[in-house]
Amino acid sequence: MNVKEFFAIGVMALAASSAWALDLSDLTNSDVSAGLKKALDQGINQAVSKLGTTDGFLQNPTVRIPLPPKLAKAESMMRMLGLGSQADQLVESMNRAAEAAVPESKVLLKQALKQMSVADAKQILTGPDDAATQYFKRVTSSQLEAKFKPIVSQATEKVKLAQQYDAVAGKGVELGLLKPEDASIESYVTQKTLDGLYLMIADEERAIRKDPLGQASKLLKKVFGAAQ
Repeated sequence: MNVKEFFAIGVMALAASSAWALDLSDLTNSDVSAGLKKALDQGINQAVSKLGTTDGFLQNPTVRIPLPPKLAKAESMMRMLGLGSQADQLVESMNRAAEAAVPESKVLLKQALKQMSVADAKQILTGPDDAATQYFKRVTSSQLEAKFKPIVSQATEKVKLAQQYDAVAGKGVELGLLKPEDASIESYVTQKTLDGLYLMIADEERAIRKDPLGQASKLLKKVFGAAQ
């Protein structure tokens, strides 16, 4: 049984297809909780494996971390001044930091999954396209941020351009020119890493919601049954 089949159990199968006129009352609490958790467990594995590897961020245009906005605006001038290699080094360093940090998320995400209540599971099944992703954001983002920052810091602290950015970013925040989350390379990359991780989970969730029967019709029939 593949990842898509597992994931389809718990991602909006009830509302996503008119071919199955099912109701949550047709499912036992065990069906809802166990099925959804198994589905999301596979989704976590897939998201982490895609991102937490060499080039998982750097070569994926959807999640690739660019220069911070203020540096990006000055990039052409930097290259004219011979600083292009430093800019490239910083981009690679930021993305390598994200790739190194993501595997650390698996334990916390799976802990959140274990703690998911039956009520949470049913809300996800009947919620919007990213209901499961929003659940993970709500219960893991602050812990993941704390987990990621030291990894990101270690990967970027030796990059000269990162040090230069950090030296002026604090003043930029004071003047209202930068958002607090962009006050350092560490904060910027940490937030972008979280964004990329949740985006990958959300993409998988939306794909299943769009066509749950097309991807796992046999499994859905077995788990949910069809209303005649």
